[in-house]
Amino acid sequence: MSTSQMTRRSLIKALAASTVAVGLGAAAAPAASAATPTAGPLAAAGNGRLLPPGKIGIQLYSIRDKVSSLGFRAVFEQLADIGYSEIEFAGYNQGQVGPITPEEIRQLLDDNGLSAVGSHVGLNALRNDLPRQLEIANILGMPHVGTANAPTNVNTVDGYRAAADEFNAWGEQARAAGLKLYQHNHAGEFAFATDQPDVRLYDVFFDNTDPRTVFLEMDVYWAFVGQYRFPGFEPIDYVRNNPHRYPLLHLKDGARNAANPNGFDIIEFDAGDLPYREFLRATKARGTRYGIWEQDNAPTTAVPPNPVDSLGNAERSYGALLGLRG
Repeated sequence: MSTSQMTRRSLIKALAASTVAVGLGAAAAPAASAATPTAGPLAAAGNGRLLPPGKIGIQLYSIRDKVSSLGFRAVFEQLADIGYSEIEFAGYNQGQVGPITPEEIRQLLDDNGLSAVGSHVGLNALRNDLPRQLEIANILGMPHVGTANAPTNVNTVDGYRAAADEFNAWGEQARAAGLKLYQHNHAGEFAFATDQPDVRLYDVFFDNTDPRTVFLEMDVYWAFVGQYRFPGFEPIDYVRNNPHRYPLLHLKDGARNAANPNGFDIIEFDAGDLPYREFLRATKARGTRYGIWEQDNAPTTAVPPNPVDSLGNAERSYGALLGLRG
């Protein structure tokens, strides 16, 4: 196999096979070799890249049809071949393929040079099964565990304050386990409280959660939908002004459509109208670390350019993410 033909996954396996030989030769290696610049995310982040190749992730919900039909092994192999390095989970089973343990998932990640960075679990899992959720997160080696549920369905100021108290308690337990708890937004969190229509619910949650223990994953698409439906804020300001609160970003593109009540249609990355270059330029040096691609409708939409081809969506969007320049 030539270098040009070698996939990332096959390179990982080749490197693993050479570990013993490298170890035997290390003692004889010249000391000057330690000064040789090494490749990696920091080196690759040059040339004006807004997202280094080693820090582009995928939310597995985007390819849920392939996870359920093919299983994690085949999916991880294909994602590694595309170039993805990081995985955010949307559940820990493979649907029709059959059960799998967290330990087995971790081995498949390691085999393909992938890292788990977070997971979306339900509020009830956090409320009723938090110790096990934290244990699974540590088995998988991921630094974050979170939910894509709204903090509560009680859309009042007191309802969101009560939810913030609950997240604070969970966040303390996550920190004790060496993890960061996070909440992923949709558009509804940016609505106004039903009892105080001048108060934005997202701000109640943000202001009443402990910044040391409760973090946020901004889904940029849904934040812009929130801005369209509930005007009066700029999504970028939350991240730019509070970078430590946002260790993860969901990078999902949208095309303007006045006929859609949300104002946008979900679309492949860089085929839409959201200002990602501006957004990422402003946040690149501000502490946000993980850029995670997601396309909610990829497995089900048949309207071009979103064919029923979720791995194709993933591959084309990865290329667009990698090509972003400042």
